[in-house]
Amino acid sequence: MPARKAPREYQVGTVEKALDLLEAVETAAVPCGVQDLVRATGIQRTAVYRLLSTLERRGYILRLPDKTYSATARRKRFTFGIVAPLSGNSFRDDLYRGLREAATHARVELLALDNAEGDSGAALQNAQQLIDRRVDVAVMFQPVGSVGHLVADRFAAAGIPMVAVEAPASGAFYFGANNYQAGRLAGAALGRFALERWAGSYDRIVLLESSLSSLTVYARVTGVLEGLRQVLGEVPESRTVHLDGRAHFEESRASVAEMLRKLPPKSRLLISGFNDLAALGALRALRDAGREEYAAVAGQNATAESHAELRNPSSRLIVSVAYFPERYGTKLVQLGISIANREAVPPAVYTGHVLLTPDNIDQHYQPPRE
Repeated sequence: MPARKAPREYQVGTVEKALDLLEAVETAAVPCGVQDLVRATGIQRTAVYRLLSTLERRGYILRLPDKTYSATARRKRFTFGIVAPLSGNSFRDDLYRGLREAATHARVELLALDNAEGDSGAALQNAQQLIDRRVDVAVMFQPVGSVGHLVADRFAAAGIPMVAVEAPASGAFYFGANNYQAGRLAGAALGRFALERWAGSYDRIVLLESSLSSLTVYARVTGVLEGLRQVLGEVPESRTVHLDGRAHFEESRASVAEMLRKLPPKSRLLISGFNDLAALGALRALRDAGREEYAAVAGQNATAESHAELRNPSSRLIVSVAYFPERYGTKLVQLGISIANREAVPPAVYTGHVLLTPDNIDQHYQPPRE
């Protein structure tokens, strides 16, 4: 038997309008602007705007950066969990802060469990806690590839969908850098430096890698070499040096310092760091040896650690590829909600990249106050 409609005298006009508006957003094929909803519902523009603001505040819809609106979950508050090293460098700080703020804004409960980098036991314990809580979606950021695969397998066995941030893992959706493209940007920048400053000559290309994340390293290094080839032509393997800095400042400094002791004093070096910490470690080794003027260094992530160097006119950190981890939160929450709602989502969602240089850094990040 069909449900009996309530008599019209019991119906509330404002509630009817809000529901009409909500249903219009939910059934739209793409996010809607205010004017789109005015046309679809016939509700006055001012009322549409007020009702949208209320629905957004209560977590029924999302207001996107381009001022359009999309639907979120109704009648259920999703729970997301993140298992990761949540601090230790600015990339992690920015990622976690942005995710926490976006979850609060979207009325998503966020369970955040911290583990030390490389601590597989703690990571697996944290994963089990999230499984026991039956989170709707798990978010994992594990820089050490082996730990990531262990955690991903645990979530897969429990039937909980997972998003792997920055480091791909089997069975997980991927969110983060397009590492090949990011590497190519850095490689091309190093090539242009050599072309402009050294007439295209160099003695060594130094690829400062990380044994902690082989898939990411391979994609990024391949991109760096392709970017160099596009500018300088073929890159001889005999002049390419692979070093393992494990994505850390001190280990990268030590690796580059040891290499410098084996090279002639005025060797011209093009150095690609796996991340900014590796690039800054290389820069320190060059300075300690008095050899910075004979090198150019490119970083990845463009995090806070690198900003002062990019603003230093005498520094040979010439570029860093920006990923903007402080913006990840909103996109991750939107992706997680789509997954929880069982919508069709791509297996990989890539962030945008910008080549940050001394000339454009102040356009993207506020300079420090004096």
